[in-house]
Amino acid sequence: MVLPTNKAGHLTIGGVDAVSLAHRYQTPLVVYDVALIKEQITKFKRVFEEQAVEYEVSYASKAFCAVAIYQVINELDCHTDVVSGGELATALKAGFPAEKISFHGNNKSIAELEFAIKAGVGVIIVDNFYEIDLLQKVLREQNAKTKVILRVTPGISAHTHEYDQTGQTDSKFGFDLASGQADKALTQLLADPQITVLGLHAHIGSQIFELGGFELVGQKLMEVAHSWKQKYGYTTKVINVGGGFGIKYTAEDDPLAPEKFVEQIIKAVKQKAIEYELELPAIWIEPGRSITGPGGYNLYTVGARKDIPDHLSYLAVDGGMGDNIRPALYQAKYTAVLANDPNAKVTQTVHLAGKYCESGDILVDRATLPKTKPGDIIALLATGAYGYAMASNYNRNPRPAVVFVENGQAKLVVKRETYADLLKLDLPYK
Repeated sequence: MVLPTNKAGHLTIGGVDAVSLAHRYQTPLVVYDVALIKEQITKFKRVFEEQAVEYEVSYASKAFCAVAIYQVINELDCHTDVVSGGELATALKAGFPAEKISFHGNNKSIAELEFAIKAGVGVIIVDNFYEIDLLQKVLREQNAKTKVILRVTPGISAHTHEYDQTGQTDSKFGFDLASGQADKALTQLLADPQITVLGLHAHIGSQIFELGGFELVGQKLMEVAHSWKQKYGYTTKVINVGGGFGIKYTAEDDPLAPEKFVEQIIKAVKQKAIEYELELPAIWIEPGRSITGPGGYNLYTVGARKDIPDHLSYLAVDGGMGDNIRPALYQAKYTAVLANDPNAKVTQTVHLAGKYCESGDILVDRATLPKTKPGDIIALLATGAYGYAMASNYNRNPRPAVVFVENGQAKLVVKRETYADLLKLDLPYK
């Protein structure tokens, strides 16, 4: 893998020197190449438009949530989905149109539903019977109406880490199809004049490399649509197949281009529409990782080193599980490069360790790197999804700054936390 460099031999991100970014904004630092984000969204949209299918590309906010990313998504006339009141507040702060927001979640509070309905959120993705009761209560109190999509568990398990699987029957998400829960939910919602049921949603997992699961979920949702047409006279307007399209983190990963999954989904839905003589519904997807993941970089400064005879050395950087918990949480793998000279000859294999007080705080277990010295800048590639989004203040460390780069220009979009930020919510006991 040959990475882009400038005349100084430094890694460049969006045409900007990564080492200079690290020095200017300090480390740890999260950097996004905005052009890559826009490019992937455009590819998704092109597939739908070439197939002449009504669609929505709905950015999954949980991958990375900040005012700036919603502004980028809005520029490209996309939908977005949120999973909390905090994500919704951020989207609205960014000026994102409420009618183009979907609200997900398996345990939405009544306060969140009140917020969403009052704000005019476009779609509530209904997840369980308790939520239906809360939603109906809110609608009555606000004398409002809303559109909903039923999230179902289709009984399809993705080939991925067990923590990333969400489509199997035994899941905390959605109405079970096999037991008839989904049918019961549909009839309850159809009976409410303040609710319009748009369609069906399913999500089978994350970081998926195989087409088969997406083909099956498209077919399964259309089977349900056919059944509901026959039993209840209900016409499904939207089939939402979620996201989960895999991306390349290391040399061992060999994913298909994300838009290839979309081609397979469209094909499966179209075939079933013909077979069942159904009107072709709009097809929605919810990519998150595949939009922000590849364009994200985490920059760190090299510090201490521990050499142990007959064992791999530990090379420590000034970040770690506080800004990217995925390696510690479910053994996620990343590629690390020396930003000062990313194409230099590899001379060592080390444990790339974080600074947090946990033995499991290892960012890359076997990182292959050129010779390094304290003060060098290490870049982790493809960190743009679920890194900053899951960042914490563990060990009372401030969270990093976030910078967007585009057309050779850098823009600070999230300030680095300070010690004052860490302390501002603390109150004295005496």
